[in-house]
Amino acid sequence: MRTKIMRTKTIVAVATLTALVFGSAAMAQEQTLDTRIGKLSFTHDFANGYPTDETQQKLLDEMDFQRATQAYIWSIPIVGFAQWEYANTHDLGAVNGQIVYAKGYDALREGLTANTTTPYSFSWTDLTKEPWIVEIPKGTIRGAAHNIWQIGLSPMTEPGKYLFVGPENKVPANANHDEYIVVKSDSNNVMQVLRLMSEDPKEQLAILKQIKIYPYSERNNPKPRGYITPDGRRYRMWQPRGMEYWKLLSSIINREPVQERDRFFMAMLKPLGIEKGKPFKPNASQTKILKEAVLVGEAMAKANDFANPRMESAFYVKDSHWEYATTAKPDQRFENYDDLDGRAKWLYEALTNNMAMHGQTTGKGQIYMASYKDADDDWLDGGQNYILHLPAKVPAKTFWAFNVYDVSSRTPILNDTRLAGRSSRMKLLVNADGSADMYTGPDKPAGDKAKNWIQTVPGKGWFTYFRLYSPEKAFLDKSWVLPDIEKLK
Repeated sequence: MRTKIMRTKTIVAVATLTALVFGSAAMAQEQTLDTRIGKLSFTHDFANGYPTDETQQKLLDEMDFQRATQAYIWSIPIVGFAQWEYANTHDLGAVNGQIVYAKGYDALREGLTANTTTPYSFSWTDLTKEPWIVEIPKGTIRGAAHNIWQIGLSPMTEPGKYLFVGPENKVPANANHDEYIVVKSDSNNVMQVLRLMSEDPKEQLAILKQIKIYPYSERNNPKPRGYITPDGRRYRMWQPRGMEYWKLLSSIINREPVQERDRFFMAMLKPLGIEKGKPFKPNASQTKILKEAVLVGEAMAKANDFANPRMESAFYVKDSHWEYATTAKPDQRFENYDDLDGRAKWLYEALTNNMAMHGQTTGKGQIYMASYKDADDDWLDGGQNYILHLPAKVPAKTFWAFNVYDVSSRTPILNDTRLAGRSSRMKLLVNADGSADMYTGPDKPAGDKAKNWIQTVPGKGWFTYFRLYSPEKAFLDKSWVLPDIEKLK
């Protein structure tokens, strides 16, 4: 009996000693790793341990932050369009189906990369309750309709009655019999953007007044909503910053069906307080993350947009600082992926995307060339004077336009002259050989050179679009090449 008791005491002592030794070893094995997001600590080593409470919270917060920055890039198209719709309805007071006719610098000052040398007409139709009809008359019109994600739904260059049907409604049974051009949309809100191409202001207005927009229920007795003009009212058509961005995203998500391809992003937004069917009321922790993420997200959008060497679809010619601005396909799809970065690049600085805007691949419509750097590979700066030498016979059958934009808002540059664009439809100074020199900078050139000048502002970055309407063979086969912008010596 004594022997058994002694054995028991020995076993207990050994067990206690083992626990103390190995317990201390376990504590000593807690591992802390240095990573790009800071120190991460784990019980035991990384492979065998759990994240400490502090590390777990850090990682969850980092997940939310990273997802919010990527959600910013993902949501650029829908927030851009939602802001445009808000500008139409709240800032300008346009009703559903009413055209906003904008012409000239003052009317287009707040439009993302608007061409101030040509007039626009744009209208929103909310298809939630019923289909809407847009009647396009004969005339020189270029345009298209887009869903809320800025995906081109249909060109609108041919005259006829376009019947827009939303995702919650069926195409009327007699639509084909009535010879409608049926456009089925996967979003409730649709934007029609029409450009009146005539050079004659009277003809422009005559065509505008013939465009009729009304709901399907009025098909037998149409009551077109007509048009309005900005008339000096300020309206912003570019994405807001700060918490307003997320507020607008939440609002439009609650008004639109969720696309199948976006379901994972909806899951990422949920822990951040943005969820379909629920109001946007972020708590203090969510607000802190969202405020930082919207800043970093836009910083990433800038890096992705301006002279991004990874953007293959932007390539023009070797060693050129010009690039094709329209980097996203109209349907935003490639064979094995959707064009997340390409559409973010284009739609961070612009609005709408349709086949007519890809003349570099179709040989028709328009071509949009963008430049953010000069011939010395320096960013374009508002305090520097520059020259762009245009060789003779610019290969644009209809006309060409050269516009300057603020980097901050990506809208026509705000300057004292209230002029942000020059075009071949203006009275420019043309050299004896048919070439033309375009000037940008803070200092007005002497004499007739001022006819070709656009004023820039010191302390601000700027970029430019060179548009070619109806591109010709010389541009498409690159026998005519757009030269780089150079510093004026």
